[in-house]
Amino acid sequence: MDEFFTKVLELAQKYQQEMSQFLRDMISLPSESGQEEKVILRIKEEMEKVGFDKITIDPMGNILGTIGHGKHLIAIDAHVDTVGVGNLENWNYDPFKGYEDGEIILGRGASDQKGGMASAVYAGRIIKELGLEGDSTLVAVGSVQEEDCDGLCWQYIINEDKFVPEFVVITEPTGGRIHRGQRGRVEIKVTTKGMSCHGSAPERGDNAIYKMAPILLELKALNEKLPEDDFLGKGTLAVSEVFFTSPSRCAVADSCWISVDRRLTVGEDAGRAVEQIRSLPAVMAAGAKVTMYAYESPSYTGLVYPGDAYFPTWLIEEDHPVCSTLADAFRGLFKEEPLLDKWRFSTNGVSIMGRYGIPCVGFGPGHEDQAHAANEKTWKRELVNSAAMYAVIPQLYVRGYADKMVAHSKKSINQNLRRT
Repeated sequence: MDEFFTKVLELAQKYQQEMSQFLRDMISLPSESGQEEKVILRIKEEMEKVGFDKITIDPMGNILGTIGHGKHLIAIDAHVDTVGVGNLENWNYDPFKGYEDGEIILGRGASDQKGGMASAVYAGRIIKELGLEGDSTLVAVGSVQEEDCDGLCWQYIINEDKFVPEFVVITEPTGGRIHRGQRGRVEIKVTTKGMSCHGSAPERGDNAIYKMAPILLELKALNEKLPEDDFLGKGTLAVSEVFFTSPSRCAVADSCWISVDRRLTVGEDAGRAVEQIRSLPAVMAAGAKVTMYAYESPSYTGLVYPGDAYFPTWLIEEDHPVCSTLADAFRGLFKEEPLLDKWRFSTNGVSIMGRYGIPCVGFGPGHEDQAHAANEKTWKRELVNSAAMYAVIPQLYVRGYADKMVAHSKKSINQNLRRT
């Protein structure tokens, strides 16, 4: 078995430069949510180069590259859209031309999350070269629109593409750790209504902004009272945006609305989070309306797949067969014990496991603190290590854990699909 791990790691190291160049090519192609077409086509080109057995771009624009023809279906997910670059004065280098030295690659998407795509594609190459397919089918997924609506892409993949893997490895950055969960979130809108009048005589109107003021104070206080989980941490609430309407700067505002970023820990869901706000005294006194945001933006193909801005919490047990598979892979490759952790931010796992019960676990190149940051970077060593991990996971799973999990997983997935 040691020889197996050694060969995989040697090949991953051999392909470091090609992985790095592929990543730099992807970074050079701006791909904010809804604008991913060029990077998807570049991924298709690389998948063809390294010998994927089948490559599909679905109607939403996600790319699915397949290695092998076995009965055990495993997916590796990397979203390929990015956020914008923000103020260019904060960047030491062009965020798309990037920068590279012997250790790092810099540019928008390096850690979040094109590095994971580079490692996944080269894992496919390693599997093909060493003949490791066995009784598994590995599908590397380059998903779209995650930054705007995490998990929506996988709602489409599961519901419309009818692609239901036994488990999914999420390649969001983990800094060398194995991640087994994250808090969920829901985007909430709170609206107050008023009556406009001339600003010189405000008593004639009903100021919607004033109605919002006590609500803001009660929301701040509510954040301190939210529950906490020992592993995932505390539920939180943050007011993230404020808007209003008014005939002019010389008039009383006739409406005001705010956005609330509500993070959900274990035991919380969207209904509970919305109801907590609806029941605040200031909300009831103002007659404020509390709703969940919806997402209806088109993908780069023009397809609109609407959904609520609700992203459920998910958590996999430390001794779950999928988590154990990754831990075995880590020990075999790197001869040390893995650290198990969680993400603070949100991932596509909110749909894969949060909605549908398909087990998820995370391992990816890059660090979480690089996400959305100026001078975003990733580490070449982590690209190599991640490619090696993804390449050994299918065989370790089939040999050691598949029979223990399949019956349970199918039952859980079917129940969740019926509920959704």
